Amino acid sequence: MFENKERTDLAELGEFGLIDHLTANFKIRHETSVKGIGDDAAVLSFVDKQVLISTDLLLEGIHFDLAYVPLMHLGYKAVQVNLSDIYAMNGVATQITFSMGLSSKFPLEAVEEIYKGVELACNKFNIDLIGGDTSTSKQGLVLSVTSIGYADKKDICYRNGAGEGDLLCVSGDLGGAYVGLQILEREKQIFLENPNIQPDLEGKDYIIERQLKPEGRRDIVDLLSQMKIVPTAMIDVSDGLASEIMHICKQSDKGCTIYEDKLPIDPMTYETARELGIDPTVCALNGGEDYELLFTIKQDDYAKLKHDVDITIIGHITDKPSGCKMISKSNVVHELKAQGWNAFKL
Repeated sequence: MFENKERTDLAELGEFGLIDHLTANFKIRHETSVKGIGDDAAVLSFVDKQVLISTDLLLEGIHFDLAYVPLMHLGYKAVQVNLSDIYAMNGVATQITFSMGLSSKFPLEAVEEIYKGVELACNKFNIDLIGGDTSTSKQGLVLSVTSIGYADKKDICYRNGAGEGDLLCVSGDLGGAYVGLQILEREKQIFLENPNIQPDLEGKDYIIERQLKPEGRRDIVDLLSQMKIVPTAMIDVSDGLASEIMHICKQSDKGCTIYEDKLPIDPMTYETARELGIDPTVCALNGGEDYELLFTIKQDDYAKLKHDVDITIIGHITDKPSGCKMISKSNVVHELKAQGWNAFKL
């Protein structure tokens, strides 16, 4: 929890005073943002573009634990996970709204930390903050983010466009966010048992950052555009690779075959998973929160990206009767099962 000798009660500012205070430094960057914060509604204007909109709700104790999540990281991550949905449509994100439900335990200084993270994300990804809301919450911290973006109609990627023979591609590496979470949870339990013991996170920076400060893959959308590749289907890896693959297969009415030895797993993720007694492949398939992009491409496009080190071909799309399969490193065929995040299984 946030600790600071200087503590300003939110009631001193009131709702509109708080909004004015928190948003004073945010700039409008896009011509599509006709009117941002300061009126009853934002005004946007997209000419000859398809508008993309996505919303996420993040709840304390369900989606994040303030025992080890810094508030600035939380603000940054809340924005990132939402922008990722726009990128997963092969679109450009341009605006967000950011709303909070706050309990009385949060002073102004804590809320400022959250907004520092929001501002950092907006600056890095060229996003306009155009509105939001604040309210009292009796259930802890609640964050709600809506992202808005656009794409040409011909460039939008849905989940239902994968065709038989298409190649399954994924950006970056997988499983790091889940393994990072296991380390944070382990250190939390040690601290609860003995508050005098300092967290041991040495050498785990990469996977801890994968959990606390994920990066939406706007760069992959730009890269595909430069390569003149329009994926046939796309989704972001939020609930786990297996779950996302099965979403594409279900929506496209197809099956797939992926190969265990092709799954991109960072050495730190692999080694730490082994230290914790977890199968690294299970982390990659079912861990979630990597926010990489999973997409399918026509085989004709393979030559355009085969040398890109940040994109891995992990398998291909098959006919529906073949089902969703994974070929293990020992050449055994396994049925692919989704065991990732379930929002209603607590």
